[in-house]
Amino acid sequence: MKRSHSGFTLLEVLVVLSVFAILGVIASQIVGRVLDNERTLAERGGRLAEVQRAMLILQRDIMQMNSRGVRDQLGDPVEPLIIDAGGMAEFTRAGWRNPLGHPRSELQRVGFVVEEGKLYRAWWPVLDRSPDTLPELQQLLTDVENVEFSALDMSGNEHSFWPLLGDFRSDPNLRLAGIILRLEVAPFGAIERLWTVPEL
Repeated sequence: MKRSHSGFTLLEVLVVLSVFAILGVIASQIVGRVLDNERTLAERGGRLAEVQRAMLILQRDIMQMNSRGVRDQLGDPVEPLIIDAGGMAEFTRAGWRNPLGHPRSELQRVGFVVEEGKLYRAWWPVLDRSPDTLPELQQLLTDVENVEFSALDMSGNEHSFWPLLGDFRSDPNLRLAGIILRLEVAPFGAIERLWTVPEL
């Protein structure tokens, strides 16, 4: 009697190896995409945290805006809020904490400026500056494509500069009601925020 031999043929082994190879390629591609997505999400999460931090600092400053004007390096009076034609803002804010009790004001002059694609918060150590008073710079955001501040009056009209020309204070409809910020940052694109402000 002939004995039957059990086992796989060479063709069957090759088919099985081919199937495992295909499954391995698919699995490696899936793992690679998952890792890429995780890396992208981590980068976007860090970027979002940076943007949120900058917005919180801006909000804190704007919500504490104060009506105290200052004097510039030449001794000329400067309004409490200035928004220039380039869309940059400078104003006086309250709430500058002084835990060590240094002989200084609790008001602070701050400004926001863009240089080389970075948004900076500038602040001055004194309100009324001397010719050698220089601002300190705090970096808020990187990869900034555009930043523009605007003033909103009580009538809902938007102004690209502030203060307005003429005797605008005599018209209650022209009082400052809010500050609008528009900026473009990668990878989120255009962002717009509106804050109401105390009466100046």
